[in-house]
Amino acid sequence: MSGKRGGRIRDRRQFRTVQRDGRRREKPEEKTLDNKVPAVRMCGITKTFFGKVRANHNVSIDIQRGEILSLLGENGSGKTTLMNMLSGIYCPDCGTIEVDGREVSIRSPKDALNLGIGMIHQHYKLVDVMTATQNIILGLKEEKYDLKAASARVREICERYGFELNPEQKVYDMTVSQKQTVEIVKVLYRKADILILDEPTAVLTPQETEKLFAVLRNMKKDNKAVIIITHKLNEVLEISDRVDILRAGEFVGSLRTSETNAQEMTDMMVGRAVALNINRPEPKNPEPRIEISNLTVRSEEGLLKLDDVSFTINSGEILGIAGISNSGQKELLEAISGLQKVEKGDISYIGEDGKKVSLIGKDPLDIQRMGVALSFVPEDRLGMGLVGNMDMVDNMMLRSFRAGRGLFVNRNRPRAVATHVKDSLEVVTPGLSTPVRRLSGGNVQKVLVGREIETAPSVLLTAYAVRGLDINSSYVIYDLMNQQKERGVAVVYVGEDLDVLLELADRIVVLCGGKLSGILDGRSTNKYEVGSMMTTLGGGEAR
Repeated sequence: MSGKRGGRIRDRRQFRTVQRDGRRREKPEEKTLDNKVPAVRMCGITKTFFGKVRANHNVSIDIQRGEILSLLGENGSGKTTLMNMLSGIYCPDCGTIEVDGREVSIRSPKDALNLGIGMIHQHYKLVDVMTATQNIILGLKEEKYDLKAASARVREICERYGFELNPEQKVYDMTVSQKQTVEIVKVLYRKADILILDEPTAVLTPQETEKLFAVLRNMKKDNKAVIIITHKLNEVLEISDRVDILRAGEFVGSLRTSETNAQEMTDMMVGRAVALNINRPEPKNPEPRIEISNLTVRSEEGLLKLDDVSFTINSGEILGIAGISNSGQKELLEAISGLQKVEKGDISYIGEDGKKVSLIGKDPLDIQRMGVALSFVPEDRLGMGLVGNMDMVDNMMLRSFRAGRGLFVNRNRPRAVATHVKDSLEVVTPGLSTPVRRLSGGNVQKVLVGREIETAPSVLLTAYAVRGLDINSSYVIYDLMNQQKERGVAVVYVGEDLDVLLELADRIVVLCGGKLSGILDGRSTNKYEVGSMMTTLGGGEAR
């Protein structure tokens, strides 16, 4: 390519400038340099919600067969919306979509699948009591389901691309990685050759991520087009051939990953220089704040979620919690915060005066009345965390409202808190009066984290605090965690990205199937040791 600088594609043969509505934009020529017709071409795509929220504006992108394309952008930049239009969930307000050089109309996911386009979403849509094969063929219009033949075809697909999957295994017995495999095989079974994966590694261990990448490379060799929506820049550089970047709903550039780096991609996403380093100050005078002894918790269905778990949470440190999905992380934080019934064991809070009180049998209001300043950022943003139909101000009031002496509620303080959270965390919203359910998932997360930190807790529990956040917002949250740590707060950080855990956490508690697999020093371990302990008990010396 000629005219390269920092990996940006600048060859004018590949792009031509056109004029539309008085604005200049880059539009791909009819054929690329190697004269291949793109598998997908989206030209001038615009999508607006509620009449004023512009998700995409005049976006044009291409993807070739035999290519892995990453789609990057901050929260609210329009990545998922753009792919939802390609997969038939939304329809564009204007613009065109071409598949193999032919303009098409995609009005539903069925239309997309008929064109060979399949999307694998973050939240899997599987029936737990069915087998992998039954889930894969569910919804297909066939006169008679031949499960034996279907299972044979599933095995053939798995062997072809390198999946590890038992077609007869029930979904409720599967790991998160296996469930994801079922979703991918499901679209391949329907003969999709253009695949869209939304945050595919969000809940995978490093070992599982490597296996997925091996599968994606096999798909690339098989001439399939693969699009990945992700926030993990190290994975973008490892797996993709090219990255397209959106900012504020508009296309801002395309980079070849072999010729760029994380800093350039981040600067393009944000529109300014962003520091990509996580500070980890040394713990200052750490003292035990929460003691967990022989904790055993069962779900409402009687399933064992935590089994005889013991460890200590110290003030002035960040304690990371690592584990594959559903290893007891949720139940652990809910038990500490009074939301989960404990079958056996004890959870004690130790104040600065050394006085120890048990939190067992106490609900969140009881804990607060005891003078324990504990804040919880739950995994469920809209439900346990925020009320979707309420605006930012009212959601701030949920943490500050107390029974007053009059008929009226003073909204000045909650409004000031909401304004501060909006400005400091750069929450993208039409206004403070907008219901939070109308915000993107990442912006909802910012509101929730910001609200809990504003309560000035002595213990801060966070479950996937940066899930769905773009890299700039994630680093803002990391800085906030470190600020709390330096204030002497005991911070618990349940995370999915092991690279971040290793940079941020002072100690890492590893859970495996509800058991304590080990406690590691965040400064001396590595992600492969942590990943191994997430899937196999032991291997880490408690300290």
